Formats: sequence, C-alpha cells, structure tokens
Amino acid sequence: MPGYPCDPAVARLAAEEAALEGWPAAVRDTVPVNALVTDAAFDVGALAEYPAVKVKMKEPGDVDLVAAVRDAVGDRVALRADANGAWDVETAIAVIGRLARLGVELVEQPVASLEDLAEVRRHVDVPIAADECIRSPDDARGLRALDAADAVVLKVQPLGGVRRAIEIAELAGVPAIPTSMMETSVGVAAGLALAAALPELPYACGLATVALLPGDVTDDPLVPHAGALQVRAVVPSPSLLDRYSEASQDVSSSASSAGRSR
Repeated sequence: MPGYPCDPAVARLAAEEAALEGWPAAVRDTVPVNALVTDAAFDVGALAEYPAVKVKMKEPGDVDLVAAVRDAVGDRVALRADANGAWDVETAIAVIGRLARLGVELVEQPVASLEDLAEVRRHVDVPIAADECIRSPDDARGLRALDAADAVVLKVQPLGGVRRAIEIAELAGVPAIPTSMMETSVGVAAGLALAAALPELPYACGLATVALLPGDVTDDPLVPHAGALQVRAVVPSPSLLDRYSEASQDVSSSASSAGRSR
C-alpha cells in the first residue's frame, strides 16, 4: 500500500514459506480478533461482538471518535487507537494523555521512529505498540535495547513469513499482536497461522479485515464469528481466481475499450 514499508523480496519469502514449507504447528484452535473503526459511521451492535475495538486516528482531534466508541461499547470492550506514525513526540504525548482518560488499552505507532517511540513511552502511562518501524531482526533488537514499546504489531508479509515473525517477536521481548492489512483470506490465513503458533497471545489480533475488500478468492472467507477466527485452511476457488488472471484482465480491458469506442 502507498506509504507502507514492505520489501517485495521479503514478501516473496512469506509466499514461498506458505507454498513450500507450510506453517508451524498451531497451539490454539481459535484466535480472538478486534473490530476496526475508521470513521463515525460505525455499527454499535457489531462492535459489541468483539473483545476489542481499534480506532484509526487520522488527526489528533479524532480523540472525539475514540470517545464516541467508548460511549457506545462501554467498559466491556477493550479499546485501542492507531495513529500509523503520524504525530511528532509532543503531539503524541498530549493526545495519549487525553486517550488515557478513556481507558485505552494501548496506542499503536503514535510516532514514526523507534527513538521517538521510546521518548513517548517515557512520558505516558498508556501502553505503546510498535508497528511500521519493525521490519527486521535488527529493528526488534533496537526496540528491546531502547525499551521503546510494550507490544509489537506483526504482519507476516512485510516480515518475510510466519517463522521470521515469530523470531522478531522473540527478539523484541514483548507481546505480539498479529495483524493483517487489505488482504484476501489467503493473506489473512498467514496472519492467523502466526497467531495460532505464538506461545502466548495476550491481545486480540487485528485479523478481521477480509470484509474490507470488495471480493475474495475463496467461497469460504476467513471472517470472524463472535469476535474470533477459527484456525483452518483456506481453499481458493478456481472460478474466483480466474477473475484476477492476466487473461481475464485483458478481456475486461478490451471490452472496456470497445465500449468507449462505440
């Protein structure tokens, strides 16, 4: 995705692991997941089914959105905020101070760098999670040396596979939160395999994202039920895959061009 660090060569390692090695053995059958709120048009009833809700904060003023979600779900649901590294240290400290009054469970990547994360963490009481700034074993070692975060958000593809993600969690020395992005069920299955293999899973995972896409490549999508995902294999549908083949795209482009020429 634009602005999101992910080396294609490393992502290929994740694909090769899935295709050729398989994933580590699972130690759990289900994985709790969090709901995601990006704007004020959220479904209160749907959020109540989840153990946690994450609110995307585009601006510091989105504290009001976090407050609205807290009012809607009450204290029975854990609440998180994610700034995707958008703030400077001063802004992050001020905003997190306001979020603390809402009983926020943690704040993901309030600032961009590990050094700034460590600085923010020294001045706030809310737990801090690192995400975009962790892409390698060296990053994980740096997090641990700086004592920069209380948790680490792990996405399998930009880390190079499930095993590499587990290694990074071990090097970081803090709890891991497996998470996905805009992915089909095939991609989410990799994150689910990571969550299933971790020895401990203290936080709900950010893997309830399949419904954010307009389509999928399987007839049995990995969608949560009662706030959890069942650990299982995903079988792609040949007919659904065919829609995204190069030949199919060529036909669609030709048809579109023909339509414009009429």
